[in-house]
Amino acid sequence: MATPPIFAFARLLEPQYLLIVVSALGIIWLGAHASLRRPPSAAPAKLKKGETRRKEAKYAEGLVASDAIMFPILLGIVLIGLYYLIQWLQDPAMLNMLLRGYMSIMSIAGLATVTGDALDILASLVFPSMWADGTGQVYHINPDRRCQCIVNRETGEEIVVNSKGTPLPGFLSGLRFSQKSSQFLWDVRHLLNEEWTLRVAVKGVSLLELCIRLNDLIRFAVAGAIAVVYHLTRWHAMSNLLSFAMCYVSFALFSPTSFGIGTMVLWGLFVYDIVMVFYTPYMITVAQNIDAPIKLVFTSAKGASMLGLGDIVVPGMLMALALRFDLYQYYKKQIKLEPVELTSELASPSSCETTTTTTTTTTTTTTTTHRRVKSLFASTHNQWGNRLWTTPLGSLLPVRDALSATAATTFPKPYFYASVVGYAAGMFVTLSAMLVYNHGQPALLYLVPGVTGSLWLTALARREVAEVWGYTEDGTLDVEDVVVDVDVVGGGDKKGEAEAQAEKEEKKAAKKKEDDGHGRGHYELFVLSITAPRSVVQLS
Repeated sequence: MATPPIFAFARLLEPQYLLIVVSALGIIWLGAHASLRRPPSAAPAKLKKGETRRKEAKYAEGLVASDAIMFPILLGIVLIGLYYLIQWLQDPAMLNMLLRGYMSIMSIAGLATVTGDALDILASLVFPSMWADGTGQVYHINPDRRCQCIVNRETGEEIVVNSKGTPLPGFLSGLRFSQKSSQFLWDVRHLLNEEWTLRVAVKGVSLLELCIRLNDLIRFAVAGAIAVVYHLTRWHAMSNLLSFAMCYVSFALFSPTSFGIGTMVLWGLFVYDIVMVFYTPYMITVAQNIDAPIKLVFTSAKGASMLGLGDIVVPGMLMALALRFDLYQYYKKQIKLEPVELTSELASPSSCETTTTTTTTTTTTTTTTHRRVKSLFASTHNQWGNRLWTTPLGSLLPVRDALSATAATTFPKPYFYASVVGYAAGMFVTLSAMLVYNHGQPALLYLVPGVTGSLWLTALARREVAEVWGYTEDGTLDVEDVVVDVDVVGGGDKKGEAEAQAEKEEKKAAKKKEDDGHGRGHYELFVLSITAPRSVVQLS
């Protein structure tokens, strides 16, 4: 029997339903921001002296157009298999025990990621890399020189502020500490931020080389403890925490390659959700009988409400893509065009009919072209502490000179905000329909139109449909326009020859190192080492 709509709408204000909406949006918000990385429209950040560039993170799996068909089929096979397994077992206790054990182990990676990111944010709040005083002056914390500096706007030179002898920001920097206490604070900051190198080698051949930090050791210990507690207690709060962790990490592992593919995948699962909820008993039966971290469950005196992880991850992947597109658009608008003059010389022989002398005429041609110059990318990770300490009281934005905090956290997000509104609207419609008809609803029936509709309508309103459709993360947009001088007569590219020579020398050095390791002299039979960076104060 249907419930009058007015009573159903009133029940939406109950805590368990508000928690569903807030939790789903919170997971998507955090996961989408964690998935941010350098967009194709930005240049890699400059390296410090002695620093090596890391390999940039990429998605483990990029969804393609065929996934719009394969996802519903594969999910349907798994769901039907679980349904008939439950019917055959009669008592799903054993199945739940196996699934809980499996999910406990698999969730450790997700929990470790969540814990590590939380520890990084906490460390950035206590030890940021910059802060601003009441006048808007930005102080940069230099861990190498163990001092705080201000940067000259005209020359870019760092000026040491001797009175700031600790790594603490804001009003904390004015506190008086003894020399040993200040040294201790710098050591703690160094320990939390610097990386150790774990290396395993056999017979001179490096088998493993990882960069780890103290946070990495802590997060795996915490993740293992949480997984064990969940497996032993089966507490709903722990199950929700594991579910949150798996959703969070999925945004960094899976992503549609483009908005077109993401939209097709969502609409394919839209049809799957309708069929499985309204026309078969599979979805509701499995959701009610499986007690494992595959859903969010919120209980109250009036009952329990649940939301499947697929209803968070599936639309959330497209919403995370929208956030990365916003970052791409932000840096794209900062690309500058620099004029470059190219000079080429063409030698052409000319002869005279009355003599046997040949004269060579050289024609010089100068053309002006432009080279795109991308802005340097400011890492979006661990910037929340910088934003907190560079934002004046009563303001929502950092001061003007806090460039990295501004670029990393306050860039315009029209598409992401539009998708958040669409998702929230879809969630409220889903809950309203569930309360009105007293029947479980396929959430994707309302979420998919809400998210995809909000994104494409935003693109239409901003007249950027072509840009949204053409955006892709398959690597084809990550190019750099390089203008080089080409010797027409010699037919050679000087820059290309230099790079080839450098590569040849690098291979030669690597071959020599390998020969030395396997020659007649001593070599490393087995090595297990952990190398920590030394905290050395550089003199000004």
